[in-house]
Amino acid sequence: MATFSNADLHCHSVISDGTLTPEELASRAKAHGVELWALTDHDEIGGQQRAAAAARAHGLPYLTGVEISVTFANETVHIVGLGFDPDDAALRQGLTDTRGGRGARARDMAAQLEAVGIAGAYEGALRYAGNPALVARTHFARFLVETGVCRDTSEVFRRYLTEGKPGYVPHRWASLSDAVHWITYAGGVAVIAHPGRYKFTANEEFALFSEFKAHGGRGVEVVTGSHTPAEYATYADMALEFNLAASRGSDFHSPAESHTDLGRLPPLPAALTPVWTLLEDRIQ
Repeated sequence: MATFSNADLHCHSVISDGTLTPEELASRAKAHGVELWALTDHDEIGGQQRAAAAARAHGLPYLTGVEISVTFANETVHIVGLGFDPDDAALRQGLTDTRGGRGARARDMAAQLEAVGIAGAYEGALRYAGNPALVARTHFARFLVETGVCRDTSEVFRRYLTEGKPGYVPHRWASLSDAVHWITYAGGVAVIAHPGRYKFTANEEFALFSEFKAHGGRGVEVVTGSHTPAEYATYADMALEFNLAASRGSDFHSPAESHTDLGRLPPLPAALTPVWTLLEDRIQ
């Protein structure tokens, strides 16, 4: 059984809303002592071939990855897929359909910002998007910092782009069942990403975990850049309660913006089953 004390199975490149290329991320992961890596761009697997090749060049074991946007209980939830076949037709079509609404949503976000006196936001956000089909809130946030509207991205999300603030436009993403099934039928393992980030009641969170498990989901992120040490313990308990494997990932986007760098997380709690033990035959 493969053992990895420093796996990082959640990060983003310029293919979605990160600022580094897949090749730069592979180099950074290797330099930071990462022993197993996955690139998990939002709703997009266009960087997988590059990431796998770069990891191979560094002698860095690699798992295919993606982070799928899901609507659950009227909130956006993210489901990470690991170790799937990137050529699976149903997965690729599902991701194409999920990405489809982002362009119109981005224009609506820009229109709201223009209504409060911030012009040129769509074009500004587009400059930061490596993939025009995936213009996201993060790209708008970088534009608002660049133009001096806000000091940093934290201030952006206090004043704009969140529910009840200018620039917030909800989007209907994939269903939980669809996302889990796309990943599972492509030979991968579905993982609930950073569950501590969602503003669910205890009952809603229980429903999320229960439905996820019922659809065939098999993992949950326990140690992630989005969690506090107290949440590591909370979601370690949830992993045990629902018999889910545990994942670990920084959710790294950018050297200038991310609170946690690649390879800089504490280890998973010893009592848990690491998600990579379910995917040993998928490690490249």
